Amino acid sequence: MNATVTLSPNDLHLLASALHPDPFSVLGRHRVADGETIRVLRPEAKEILVVSDEDSSQVFPAERIGDPGVFEAFIDEDAQLGAYKLRITTWDGVSFDVVDPYSFGRVLGEVDTHLFAEGNHYEIYKKLGAHIQEIGGYSGVTFSVWAPNASRISVVGEFNNWDGRVHPMRKIDSGIWEIFIPGLGEGVHYKFEVRSAYGHLQLKSDPFAFYGQHGRETASMVFDINRFTWSDDEWMEKRKSTEWQKRPVSIYEVHLGSWQRVLDEENRFLSYIEATERLIDYAIEMGFTHIEFLPLAEHPFDGSWGYQVTGYYAITSRFGNPDEFRHFVNRAHQRGLGIILDWVPGHFPKDAHGLARFDGTALYEHEDPRQGEHQDWGTLIFNYGRNEVRNFLIGNALFLLDEYHIDGLRVDAVASMLYLDYSRKEGEWVPNAYGGRENLEAIYFLKRFNEVCYEKFPGIMTMAEESTSWPGVSRPTYLGGLGFGFKWNMGWMHDFLVYMSKEPVYRRYHQSQVTFSLLYAFQEHFILVLSHDEVVHGKGSLIAKMPGDDWQKFANLRMFYAWMWAHPGKKLLFQGCEFGQWAEWNHGQSLDWHLCSSPLHAGLKRLVQHLNHLYQNEPAFYELDDTWEGFDWIDFHDADNSVVAFLRRSKNGGIIVFVVNATPVPRFSYRVGAPFAGFYREVLNTDAEAYGGGNIGNYGGFHAEGIAWQGRDYSLSLNLPPLATIGLKWEP
Repeated sequence: MNATVTLSPNDLHLLASALHPDPFSVLGRHRVADGETIRVLRPEAKEILVVSDEDSSQVFPAERIGDPGVFEAFIDEDAQLGAYKLRITTWDGVSFDVVDPYSFGRVLGEVDTHLFAEGNHYEIYKKLGAHIQEIGGYSGVTFSVWAPNASRISVVGEFNNWDGRVHPMRKIDSGIWEIFIPGLGEGVHYKFEVRSAYGHLQLKSDPFAFYGQHGRETASMVFDINRFTWSDDEWMEKRKSTEWQKRPVSIYEVHLGSWQRVLDEENRFLSYIEATERLIDYAIEMGFTHIEFLPLAEHPFDGSWGYQVTGYYAITSRFGNPDEFRHFVNRAHQRGLGIILDWVPGHFPKDAHGLARFDGTALYEHEDPRQGEHQDWGTLIFNYGRNEVRNFLIGNALFLLDEYHIDGLRVDAVASMLYLDYSRKEGEWVPNAYGGRENLEAIYFLKRFNEVCYEKFPGIMTMAEESTSWPGVSRPTYLGGLGFGFKWNMGWMHDFLVYMSKEPVYRRYHQSQVTFSLLYAFQEHFILVLSHDEVVHGKGSLIAKMPGDDWQKFANLRMFYAWMWAHPGKKLLFQGCEFGQWAEWNHGQSLDWHLCSSPLHAGLKRLVQHLNHLYQNEPAFYELDDTWEGFDWIDFHDADNSVVAFLRRSKNGGIIVFVVNATPVPRFSYRVGAPFAGFYREVLNTDAEAYGGGNIGNYGGFHAEGIAWQGRDYSLSLNLPPLATIGLKWEP
């Protein structure tokens, strides 16, 4: 039988030109009169033989029916050929066997594609992307990608010389393309060659890849995500019932690429394995409850600090592979340390290999730049109105919580998501359906994200970096809120840093800046943050913001940190701030660890360590963190002396009195109202010699005197050290 009769000239032309819209309809095994035909497209092949898997003596030569490299073998029905392989001989004389990818049927089920189109496939990461699996007794990799407007997609890689003609994919429902390629395994580098409806070709990294290259090389890599064995059951079980709003949360914010580097090895990064020993030990020694990483999703540009993501499902390979990062998380959990990741669903970069115009159209983003582009950042905005885009993002969050046992997600730039006119002038934005500035689709997405994450992973935390007065950010969605667990308190940060930067002689005129935060402190579940954003872009380091000579700078910062820990709200401190690094943070170099040998720097570091341990051991710091019942002003009227006094309570009635003296003048026998009779033990004094202070204190504490003061029946006559915060625990 003449093989050319079974394929139309048009199909042959489209196939040879890599334009065929349905390659599975012509390639592989097909019934014809009196038998079947097997068609193969291998441009590098000089000769192809079809060889039976069961009987190697059964060999059927394939005839070249078109260039480049279209072959067809006719199999008589009497031959009863079962499973088969293709024996390919190239023009270079190299011969090898492959299993025909076009001999396999559809892989993804209709339920999967339907749920994805609905936006409700919350384990979509187990379906799309590259997955090692066995089908029909053959081990290989299934590749699947969403690109509804592409005219053709092929998987390309080392295995086919990056030739898009060799492995064109099958398009199934919901705009998903798929192919199973036997013989491939872990470590294979690949991309998708996408041909748009207009004929434009582009190479794209896999949006669902678990692993990928970074920097100039941007291929995705096949990785077995199911191999790692966890041993953190005790942590994960305990986490389910933990109410973090009523527990101590002290977060150490880390940029892994600059926390420490190996200076004598060309300033290289620490690996995940090296950080497992160094960073976890350090965070525990310092008393932090959690480490929060700046984004670790794959990103090409170091200078973005991770906030311009191209691989949302790929933990960056800068520091190692996914299992090595999971080893880090596993070890942290074993030692009682939680792990939080910064997550960036608000925007993505325009890199050619990334999500931008993925199938030749505005697929993940908006077509209209008034909706789809952040002009300030040069990035694109997700189209939250598309079910599949919401599914991609929510699935990504669940993937991190599921596959990496992450304890919390801090959502970046929430304000930019909530407002359509964010950083835009009149005429540069499109109002919502009601004429307003609120991004209704983003609001729905954020609510659904929080609902699903807390439903499936009780005990995790979601946190919003939200800089406006949007109401109910950390209120449950059933009460009209966005559903976050916590909100970053940007107002507190701004007001206190402005106050602290003033020369003490002028602070009397700014007393309201350090009292204002208590007007709204219990409207949300807040995290008090001194983050990376405050030590970059010319803002200088925290220690450099403080007024006065070196001693006063450190005294100011010690006073400020203790004030922060005493203030209602969870705590977050960026790396290097704990020991008072002078230099502004530089992502390209290690922290200045040598400073810790200096007494003032070492004293500041010791104070942060002690604050964390005091915070965890004294329930008055955290048990009633989200209610007025846990806080009471004693006095905030003494602006002339820049003194404030307040108390914190625990559930069982425990009390700690805090007094802050924000001037360099010591104040002896300063009377402060006390709630009850009894002894008030000094448990905190930032002027202690151990911290680098002058050691002015209260001899371990004072008994309250029966002298009414500041509306209370008792009072304390205290010595207030200069530029210091003191804390006194009531002992009845």
